Amino acid sequence: MRVPARRGVRSGRRPAPAWLTHVVSRRAAPVPRTAMVRGALGAGPLLGAGIATGHPGPGVLAALGAMLAGVNDRPGTRRKGLVGIGLPAVAGSLGLLVGALVADSAGRWAAVPVLFLVGWVSGALSAVGALWSAAALQMLVTTTIGMGMPMPGPAWFKALCFLSGAIWLLLLRLALRAPGHGGPARSSGEHEAVAAVFDALADALHALGGPHAAAARRRLVAAQQQADEALRLMRLLPWPGRRRTGRGGATGPPLAERFAAAVALCEASIALLWEGRAVPCEVADGPRRLAATVRTGGPAGLLPSPVSDSVERAAFDRALLQAAVVFDRTLHGAAAPGMRNTAAPSRSWRSMLSPAGREYGLRVALCVAVTGAVALMLHEVHWYWLPATAAFLVKPDMGPLFSRVVNRFAGTVAGFLAFLLCATVLGGLSAPATVALVVVGAALVPFSVRQFGLQTAVITVLVLSFVHTAGDTEAAPARLLETSLACAIVLLVGHLPRLADPRVRVGHRYAVTLRCTERYLRHVLTGPGGALDPRRSGAEGLALRNAAYRALAEARAAAETAAAELPGPYGEKKRDWAAVTASAELIVDAATVCALRVELGVPRPSPAEVDQVTSALSATADALEDGHGSTRPAPGAGPRNCRSLRDVMTQLHGIHTLTTTS
Repeated sequence: MRVPARRGVRSGRRPAPAWLTHVVSRRAAPVPRTAMVRGALGAGPLLGAGIATGHPGPGVLAALGAMLAGVNDRPGTRRKGLVGIGLPAVAGSLGLLVGALVADSAGRWAAVPVLFLVGWVSGALSAVGALWSAAALQMLVTTTIGMGMPMPGPAWFKALCFLSGAIWLLLLRLALRAPGHGGPARSSGEHEAVAAVFDALADALHALGGPHAAAARRRLVAAQQQADEALRLMRLLPWPGRRRTGRGGATGPPLAERFAAAVALCEASIALLWEGRAVPCEVADGPRRLAATVRTGGPAGLLPSPVSDSVERAAFDRALLQAAVVFDRTLHGAAAPGMRNTAAPSRSWRSMLSPAGREYGLRVALCVAVTGAVALMLHEVHWYWLPATAAFLVKPDMGPLFSRVVNRFAGTVAGFLAFLLCATVLGGLSAPATVALVVVGAALVPFSVRQFGLQTAVITVLVLSFVHTAGDTEAAPARLLETSLACAIVLLVGHLPRLADPRVRVGHRYAVTLRCTERYLRHVLTGPGGALDPRRSGAEGLALRNAAYRALAEARAAAETAAAELPGPYGEKKRDWAAVTASAELIVDAATVCALRVELGVPRPSPAEVDQVTSALSATADALEDGHGSTRPAPGAGPRNCRSLRDVMTQLHGIHTLTTTS
């Protein structure tokens, strides 16, 4: 009797709140060795060149541009790196130009309205997407530096120095590639992205019928979206002389056709997940052979025989057969005539003016303006640290506010102590020692992005080295105090009522998800032909489906961030965003299964039923957009309760009723 009692006590322990556990959480990722080499060759040599030529100021700006570019040096294809590093670099140089022009031509206090305006734009851009959010953050930080860090030279020259540093790291990104998979011919980044889809598909098939099936499906959808982005960038940014065939795979239409086959298999696998029945191991291992073919260009070998004992399994067997035909036809680079790569719809700029965009913008604008005003009252020059710290802290799409504040303070203290330790051990920081410190710190930047506190510590060491080179030798103690002040201001302003309600931004993300699902479902149910027919909707239908799953992933990330925020002053119980995520995933998956069943010849619903479902989706999205969405799951929500369109209608009606009455 005692043993069960102990177990009961253990199981009854309440877990630590998410806002506390998130502080020590980190993102698991492999060590980016090539990116670390690029970081070591980036900021340090640029700073050393500036010092050696007697121009430390331009050297500091170039090193700063290379350091911030290193923060955006994330894994992916070279084209993705070109966009992911290049767009924030251009935005950063524009911000530095604006900040320097304001500092040269306007009074000190003109910086406050400028910070408010740039802060609003930066926050509102966060609602558009992750890439634009990174660019907007860099623009806000460099605007603050341009106004608050005095540097010799005209404004355009400062912006050019900053941009040249980012371009140097971008050239290193294009020249130094991560080692590929083994084999006689190394696959390109695009080939690796498509192969990763087949690997993720194999993992999802192995997880069918188990507790990890939903998580495997999410990884599969994420891999598919990354491959779709890689192929779109390959089409938009073609390398000269890069069309190759034969061993190592084919670039261009053949690879796009193989990806289309992977997409069809992914849709069929979601239907198998919906069925909830495991498949034999030889069936689950089949996509791995296709992944090896994409990487090496060799034959796929024998694939499992079809066993079509259900509608869902028949759809998967059919998609697997079509994939085998595609791989055999494109083995030597021959593409089918008329095949087109899928294209995703452009991001809606109306997100900037949505409730979430307005909330983002106002929150960021107030925080940087208030910290800028306080900094101007405290300092005559070098007042940039306070608002720059606030800019890094308050961006609501980059993690929970409390977690970022704690990590920022702890990381700044650690970086400050590391900088002092290096200065003490070396008996003062000479120019060669400073350059060596920057080389080591810049090499650690790509590794540090997995944890915000670690990233803050590394960047603190780098920035203190930069300002020490620029002549501000007493900066370290003052920066520690200003970081504490910025953290306190951001915690106060960032948690003001009506300014940081997570229902606004999370509700907006789920509203976008439902609207994308509505467009996809209407396209499937009202158009001629099958949803998976490449001649009719290989581009449009798949783009609509990808948009729905991409919006769902962004909504899930926003919900996880909101769940880890401090309990706000809203006078109500904290929302259960996990229940909303589960219902939204069921709805999007139901639309995919519906499309597949229609493609296989299942009778379509009547126009009245279609209108009822799509109207329910629109009404639910409108209620969520208003910030009053319920987070309770619909009655009977579950994979087996949503196998038909009528069951989806029932679930949507329950969600709609709970949403509008809560």
